[in-house]
Amino acid sequence: MNEKVLKTLEYDKITQQLLDFLQTPLGRQEAEQLAPSIDIVQINQWLQETADAVLIDRLKGGIPLAKLADIKPHLKRLDIHASLSALELAEVGAVLRNTRAIANFFEQMADEKIGTSLQVLPEQAESLATLVDITQRIDMSIDSTGRINDEASYDLGAIRRKIVGNENAVKNKMQEYTRGKQAQYLSDPIVTIRSERYVLPVKAEYRHQFGGVVHDQSQTGLTLYIEPQAAVHLNNRLSELRVQEQAEEQRVLQSLSTDLEPYVAEIQHNTQILGHFDFVNAKARLASRMDAMQPVVNENNHIDLQQAWHPLLDRHIAVANDIAMGQDYKTIIITGPNTGGKTITIKTLGLLQLMAQSGLFITTKRPSTVGLFHEIFADIGDEQSIEQNLSTFSSHMANIISMLDDIDAHSLVIFDELGAGTDPAEGAALAIAILDKVASLGAYTIATTHYPELKLYGYDRPDTVNASMVFDVETLKPTYQFLIGVPGQSNALAIAKRLGLGEDVIGAATSLTKESDQDLNNMIMDLVKQRDEVKSKNLALTTELEATAQEKEALVAQQEKLAKEQSQIILTAKNEANHIVSATKKQAEQLISEIRQERLRAGSGTGGLKEQELQSRKGKLEGLRQNVSLEKNKILQKAKKAKALATGDEITVKSYGQQGTLIKRHSNGQWEVEMGILKMLVDEEDIVKTEATVRAQDKKAKVKQQKIVRTTSKQGISSRASATSKLDLRGIRYEAALQELDRFLDTAVLANIGTVEIIHGKGTGALRKGVTEFLRSDRRVKGYHFANANAGGDGATIAEIK
Repeated sequence: MNEKVLKTLEYDKITQQLLDFLQTPLGRQEAEQLAPSIDIVQINQWLQETADAVLIDRLKGGIPLAKLADIKPHLKRLDIHASLSALELAEVGAVLRNTRAIANFFEQMADEKIGTSLQVLPEQAESLATLVDITQRIDMSIDSTGRINDEASYDLGAIRRKIVGNENAVKNKMQEYTRGKQAQYLSDPIVTIRSERYVLPVKAEYRHQFGGVVHDQSQTGLTLYIEPQAAVHLNNRLSELRVQEQAEEQRVLQSLSTDLEPYVAEIQHNTQILGHFDFVNAKARLASRMDAMQPVVNENNHIDLQQAWHPLLDRHIAVANDIAMGQDYKTIIITGPNTGGKTITIKTLGLLQLMAQSGLFITTKRPSTVGLFHEIFADIGDEQSIEQNLSTFSSHMANIISMLDDIDAHSLVIFDELGAGTDPAEGAALAIAILDKVASLGAYTIATTHYPELKLYGYDRPDTVNASMVFDVETLKPTYQFLIGVPGQSNALAIAKRLGLGEDVIGAATSLTKESDQDLNNMIMDLVKQRDEVKSKNLALTTELEATAQEKEALVAQQEKLAKEQSQIILTAKNEANHIVSATKKQAEQLISEIRQERLRAGSGTGGLKEQELQSRKGKLEGLRQNVSLEKNKILQKAKKAKALATGDEITVKSYGQQGTLIKRHSNGQWEVEMGILKMLVDEEDIVKTEATVRAQDKKAKVKQQKIVRTTSKQGISSRASATSKLDLRGIRYEAALQELDRFLDTAVLANIGTVEIIHGKGTGALRKGVTEFLRSDRRVKGYHFANANAGGDGATIAEIK
């Protein structure tokens, strides 16, 4: 991309904002070298990196990068086997610590739900070399300020302990001179240091009282700083220990440097990765500051910017506009009054395109699409040069001429006030010729102009459309709204009239204008009026639809409330009925038990109720019981079904007011939602199904219910065909066994089975006797007898069915 357009569209002001968020030298270097790319694979990679960083910034507060120094010179010194200083090793250690922290950070996210949403950065983090052993050794040996710790080596710790002991001995010895009679010879009763040795401030006239060595004197010469003879030996010993300390420190530094040498390449790679993470972190935070969104890059240059504003303007006051080109038209001619926003609109298109091709998010309020241009050319502003003796017109022409040599079908060309600065007739003709030339080269063009001839050009030329910036004549103020399809009207006379210019002057000016110009203005005014009417009607319809939707929701809620109240009333009634049935059933069971015992004692069933009649009446009592749970479950299932979510459902995220598609449900109750080009995690309470999804699921459920009904009918037929001729009652309680026998005989009759076998076992004989009594009095049984001895004997009964 040419440097001139980057300067013209103020691309450098965007990259300068990135520097506010950077922590590392390599991150700053990457931001300073940022430039648009023409490789769509690389652009999409950059945009995905930014998307990952935006998600991390939103959920985790960003990648936890520390402020790091530039260690590139240190690594070069290690390459030539040089020894690093303590401060240099501390800076290398900071990089190694941060490397380990970032690697752990991404490992932890891999185990969390956010890890499934990140596409690019985790893979880059996997290439980090943590170098645990050498990192721990540097941390143990050198602190963050570059001081070598006592733990760096055993000898160093021992030497420093000796130094502390000798320092205390010297101080104690020197303190003796600051007390007692000898203190009178001192200028001040203190111990100080000169040339790294402890000394006393002695009055010059008493210099011989202490002997020893004079190390310094005051500016007046009245005070000498003397090391007493008695302390010379102690100070000498202290100096020797300090020399040993320095030697041991140097040995530690050399050892650490030697240990680092094999890992220079890995550390260099880590530094580059951390710098890159710092850079993508900055891109994410710039996107957050600007409230920017991820764009989609279209290789066919179909541009569709939805509610876009200039990224260098305050988003709270900037007017957002829709800008589209490349699909139905390749050239846009923008007309309208001065200060109406034409220039800022074309700059917005150009700068957002540059940002997107640099992997930066763009300032749009809705998901948008950008093109892929190999070059962007811009002729904007007054570029006259006194030194080159060029007028405004000449400078524009020189710039345009230099552009024409490089324009092709992959170029976006931006003209501001094309043909201005010369005779209007010639300027308009020249502007039309330039636009035709650029169109013949296949380029995409957006141009601003005041010439009415270019308004007609927008109608006459193929792949060309008119546009304008709306101006409010009533308030004499621009609205900064961009309007595609309608050229801008000339408002000079209307503005002059509103400002108070006399009717005679306005009338004279009107008579001097061409009739065609007036007709064109009237046509434009009519188009704008129609557009405003349509906009008002759309607003009214939208308001009415919202009110209708609210009323519908209220009615649905009321219906659900009534249904619940009705179900509760029915449930209460059924519970009361069940209490009555339970009491009656208990009494009936007691009565049946007493009658059965009487019949068994009598030895014959004549004259009393037969067994099957008793069981039949008991079943009728049981049939009076109401199924309480059924109705309750229907309501709960209906409510649950209305809220149930499934992968692939079309839904609306309430907090954003945006529609999307459910991808999958995570274990914490959140859903991964795809909204356009974005994927994010959303709480289930923040999701509602769209009406289309609900209708589709209801239709599917009805079809499924019809299939179930048909399947049930078929199963009923097949069940009769597969009826068995054997019934095993062993292990079943007496009353339940007789009820089961009753149902078994019904099935056998329906299946036309002639002979059946009832296995009741021997046991105490109570069940066998009950089965015998039941069969004796049952009209469906022709006869019965015990099974053969080899087939169960009196443990089974064979019955013949009529």
